[in-house]
Amino acid sequence: MISDKLDKAIREVPDFPKPGINFKDITTLLLDPALSAEIVAAFVLRLKYENIDAIVGIESRGFLFGFLLANKMGIPFVPIRKVGKLPGETLKYKYDLEYGSAEVEVHKSDIQKGWNILVHDDLLATGGTACAASELVQQLGAKVVGFSFVISLDFLQGHKKLEKYSKNIISLKNY
Repeated sequence: MISDKLDKAIREVPDFPKPGINFKDITTLLLDPALSAEIVAAFVLRLKYENIDAIVGIESRGFLFGFLLANKMGIPFVPIRKVGKLPGETLKYKYDLEYGSAEVEVHKSDIQKGWNILVHDDLLATGGTACAASELVQQLGAKVVGFSFVISLDFLQGHKKLEKYSKNIISLKNY
């Protein structure tokens, strides 16, 4: 089962980025090409009946499996980046974090009006960044039809914030 394989492969780093946080590091997954292929296959299997026009990946770890998944599904991949990283005309969205705020952006021309979008990131924690990505998608006239994450930290209940955009929330490993 993919969940068990992920549990063995994901490295937990105590007290990172600050004391009391046990960081779930997915970079160890990238060292195993066979496991990476299984991760993509597991997402494809769970999404095979969904009508998805493009995958939006959130900077930066959402690019890793998000791009592979889009490529495997034969659909476009659209990066959502931190402000100031994209060279073209962008749409920005500012949102609050636990300690301050952040802002993300997308190229205005990358998402077509009416598209069905899957939002992908490596990890679902409080849901703030995935909500910000969803706001950008909606502002460009597209619809969020689901979310995919390698890991979900269920105790933080980020899925509750996402349900206003879509109840289709997929995680391969839940903690």
